[in-house]
Amino acid sequence: MKVFRSFSKSKALKENTFAKKVGQRPGYLYVPDDALQPRLFLISFDEENFQEKEYTDYDQLLHYFQAHSHQQHWIDVRGYGNIALLEKIMADFAIHPLQMEDVISDYQRPKMDTEGKNLFFISRMILFLPNHCLDDDQISIFTGRNYIITFQSDYEDCLDVLRARIRSGRGVIRKRPVHYMAYAIMDVTIDNYFPVLSQVGEYLEDLEDALFQQPHKKQLNDILNMKRELLKVRRIAWSERDKLNEILRSDNQTIPDEIKIYFKDVYDHIVQVLDIVENYRELMGNLTELYLANVSNRMNEIMKVLTIISSIFIPLSFVAGVYGMNFSRENPDGSINYLNMPELYHPYGYVILLGIMFLILVGQLYFFYRKGWLRSF
Repeated sequence: MKVFRSFSKSKALKENTFAKKVGQRPGYLYVPDDALQPRLFLISFDEENFQEKEYTDYDQLLHYFQAHSHQQHWIDVRGYGNIALLEKIMADFAIHPLQMEDVISDYQRPKMDTEGKNLFFISRMILFLPNHCLDDDQISIFTGRNYIITFQSDYEDCLDVLRARIRSGRGVIRKRPVHYMAYAIMDVTIDNYFPVLSQVGEYLEDLEDALFQQPHKKQLNDILNMKRELLKVRRIAWSERDKLNEILRSDNQTIPDEIKIYFKDVYDHIVQVLDIVENYRELMGNLTELYLANVSNRMNEIMKVLTIISSIFIPLSFVAGVYGMNFSRENPDGSINYLNMPELYHPYGYVILLGIMFLILVGQLYFFYRKGWLRSF
């Protein structure tokens, strides 16, 4: 599985691309400065024969393609860093400039487009990064009479399992028309959503366990960040579903009916992806409520401790306050006022008062214990 460019870097590239393209003519091709140099891969096959090769010279690839028109071909272009090469491919395979603009922009939503008898699809691959973010990358697909062309911005992808199937000759992929190959690419791309969402599910379970043990503000940030990432997957999945709906509603001349049944299977998969995403989004809401409930419970426990401590010292403070009042025992005429705290002059008054305060403390603790207020400590 590939390692896509980081989300923050991809976001910066998109913003820079938008700025560069503002006011340009339709079909203007702009390649970012850090775009990878194209690598050209060709897989040619029929029921009996198979050849796979990486070409450094596009003319050699084109010569082989034209010399073997009886075979089916998968031309895989990885990297956009050569405008001249892309323009040659556009001319040789009758690709409309607006379609190539969508290819190079690398942030188009999944969609289907028709240009004559050729079809143009966009799908998006997703990956769960080590920093617990979801990244996505675009794969553009063109179909012709006996070929399919894919464009990607990076060298690695999730399609190795499909290439292995073609090499081994398993199944019917080498016997079917190019529309079946387009289906197979979309099928593998969308099937890859499931292990990614499985990783997301495991991460959410870890977050839930951490919330039960020791809720922290960072965990709330993680929950909100993942909620935003899932919103991105939901947006992609809805566009994929709309694209597949358009494929299924297309006429038989665009996509044969015997191939549409396979696209129906992909449609079922993307509906499952949407169900999982919606379940995870609901779980995110539950985790947020769990965090707030745990924080509230911790605050209640703290307030309970402080309240008990205050309840213990309030009567003790009252007794100390009473005996801290400085009323004079002697009257102005020198006579003794026996009503002004006579116990202050008792030889055991201090000890007796401490004993009373201790009995008050013990009585309060016993009362709190009988009420069950101390059992949670």
